[in-house]
Amino acid sequence: MSERRYFGTDGIRGKSNVFPMTPDIAMKVGVAAGRVFSNGGHRHRVVIGKDTRLSGYMLEYAMVSGFTSAGMDVFLLGPCPTPAVAMLTRSLRADLGVMISASHNPYQDNGIKLFGPDGYKLSDALETRIESLIEEDVYPQMVAADNIGRVKRVEGDIYRYIEFVKRTLPKDVTLNGLRVAIDCANGAAYKAAPLALWELGADLVTIGNEPNGRNINDKCGSTSPEALAAKVNEVRADIGIALDGDADRVIIVDENSNVVDGDQLMAVIGETWAADGLLQGGGIVATVMSNLGLERFLTGKGLTLARTKVGDRYVVEHMRGHGFNVGGEQSGHIVLSDFGTTGDGLVAALQILACVQRTGKPVSQLCHKFERVPQLLKNVRISGGNPLNRKDVQAAISAAEAELNSKGRLVIRPSGTEPLIRVMAEGDDEGQVHRIVDELAGVIAAAPAAA
Repeated sequence: MSERRYFGTDGIRGKSNVFPMTPDIAMKVGVAAGRVFSNGGHRHRVVIGKDTRLSGYMLEYAMVSGFTSAGMDVFLLGPCPTPAVAMLTRSLRADLGVMISASHNPYQDNGIKLFGPDGYKLSDALETRIESLIEEDVYPQMVAADNIGRVKRVEGDIYRYIEFVKRTLPKDVTLNGLRVAIDCANGAAYKAAPLALWELGADLVTIGNEPNGRNINDKCGSTSPEALAAKVNEVRADIGIALDGDADRVIIVDENSNVVDGDQLMAVIGETWAADGLLQGGGIVATVMSNLGLERFLTGKGLTLARTKVGDRYVVEHMRGHGFNVGGEQSGHIVLSDFGTTGDGLVAALQILACVQRTGKPVSQLCHKFERVPQLLKNVRISGGNPLNRKDVQAAISAAEAELNSKGRLVIRPSGTEPLIRVMAEGDDEGQVHRIVDELAGVIAAAPAAA
């Protein structure tokens, strides 16, 4: 299959008002996706959510134009988490769901994520079909005047999601007596997450809940947990919860202000669910980026770790295809298919909170299941082309893999959302890991200039 022009590993993403994140492309995506998902004689409907970026209004209204011109009725949710869009797509019996967000990226970026009527992200085949329609003349794809869609703003439906989230906490657990600090990243969950936690009984301290269009993910949220760590220390919280801009990922901060990543959270949930007879598939699903320490921990518990390509969509695909119900990424995407179809930072956090309440253990003890194997990730910015295709780069990678042998792992891949090559190595010898990553990053960085 030829390289796709619009869709990456997580929908369409880029800098606002620069191709492909422009109003005209957003409108064409609406027309194309509307045509693909208009099957049968019923009134077709699409739900659209967004995060708090300045460009959200621009893209939202452009997509409304596209969908209504394709004959779809549009339900506008306003700012809400990505998992809320996935859940409400099913709840409202919509044909399609849309989340306008660039997740953890800075406010200048934005993106479009599409969900099918089952609440799952679209397959590569469907995205490719939409791409082909975007490239065609949009006017013949538009419906007659009598069939133009209607638009309705339904921001109150976010309370359906809040009630759904609350029901994922085990019935025998409340958050009474637990001091929780939460950082909403000035993003999509700035209303929903604090309200759900407060209604469940938490003694709540909230930061990152004053979005202004430009401060999403700005020195806050799961990619910058320092602000939350400081707040946990200041208010002597039992736990800190950091969401990202669209709230589909979570990072935890323990009572000592130490950061707990997605690998440790998956270890907690996997072990707990296995003990309770809830774990399916005999283990969990993670990506090639998850730490070797997680794999060794699970093996010691008689559980498996299935690895996929980077991207929560690939984790979900493997879970669905092989009968797993727990999966995720080191970055904090935790997918619990008993509850939802995509990563949900708030639902995952509630599973950790339930373990805290049931065991009575401090988070620092509960969420330290294994010692991390030394791991280093470096991002190498590229200006064009893929240096990984060069023979000298391939030779350097092969030499590094041979040196690590069975003592570690090497993962080198292009970013699906940015012009970067990600170089990751891990192994028991930290000095060796750092040297290998530095050397490979240097070779890759020099490759375009030498081309």
